[in-house]
Amino acid sequence: MTKTYKGLIGGLTVVMMVLIPACKTTKKPVEQKPTETMATSTVPDVPVTATHEEQVKEQPDFVQEQKPQEEVLPTDIEALNQYAQNKGYVRDAFFNYDESTLDADAQAALTATANWLRANGGYNLLVEGHCDERGTEQYNLALGDKRANTAREFLMTLGIDSGRIKTVSYGEERPFDEGHEDSAWAKNRRAHLVLVR
Repeated sequence: MTKTYKGLIGGLTVVMMVLIPACKTTKKPVEQKPTETMATSTVPDVPVTATHEEQVKEQPDFVQEQKPQEEVLPTDIEALNQYAQNKGYVRDAFFNYDESTLDADAQAALTATANWLRANGGYNLLVEGHCDERGTEQYNLALGDKRANTAREFLMTLGIDSGRIKTVSYGEERPFDEGHEDSAWAKNRRAHLVLVR
């Protein structure tokens, strides 16, 4: 049995000596020489095009060709008011209960309006002062007047000519929301801006 075992080990040693060096060597890929059948039939014909520089010169300059489109405004003044309100060009200023001072939101609304008015000099503005139903009729007319004039003065500080802005107070007479709760009252405490010619 020892002879068989020694013979087996000897045979494995020879096989290992042959295989290990063979694994360490890397074979170079065989270069394939083109034959007549491989010639140009596998490569499609590519048309000759202009150089990159020529292509760049031929491209139009989109920045110069694009002109800003002028916005077409409705000619009907009521339709224009609706359009300007929907687009946010003319925005009402809202007030807190029993106040006529402008908070940050009201100032932002009036600033947006002033920006639009400066760009559209053909329109003037009517500022309506409104109140909720609490308080006497006389008190609310006076408060509505204060609110309208506060909005007017702020617009003037933003560069809108005083001759373009008129004011009126409606007090509680023309509510925007007929409700009798806080959410309705908040909608009614405003300086409502109306475009006029």
